[in-house]
Amino acid sequence: MTSPTGRKAAGARGDLFDPACPTRRLLDRIGTKWVSMAVKVLAEAAPGEVRFAELRRRMAGISQKMLAGTLRGLVRDGLVARRVEPAVPPRVHYRLTPLGLSLAEPLAAVRAWAEEHMAEIDAAGARHDRETARGSGAAGAAAD
Repeated sequence: MTSPTGRKAAGARGDLFDPACPTRRLLDRIGTKWVSMAVKVLAEAAPGEVRFAELRRRMAGISQKMLAGTLRGLVRDGLVARRVEPAVPPRVHYRLTPLGLSLAEPLAAVRAWAEEHMAEIDAAGARHDRETARGSGAAGAAAD
């Protein structure tokens, strides 16, 4: 069964334009800077655990609410394990699961690619902005 655009029905593998595509679904879940940072911090501690406060300290700029939500999603998806140590206040520890550890390497590859190419991307953006400001981008913008 195909859609009016000729694409396979929902659930088709490998069709990034299909909301059920595994790649698209994964990027919806892990495609934030906070997930990448949390996985990196936890991977560096593997196979050990990291407490919530240490994660927050290492992830500069994240709010307590955002970190809690990020970790909740990672736990829900089976990428992170959570352990609560009974104390007052309770101490909460996090570690990557084997599935989470398997994600650390692909995210490290994305970080390495960014470190290698962000200067080029920034330069291209600056060139585009200069050209657009001079008015030469008007024809190109109409073609978008």
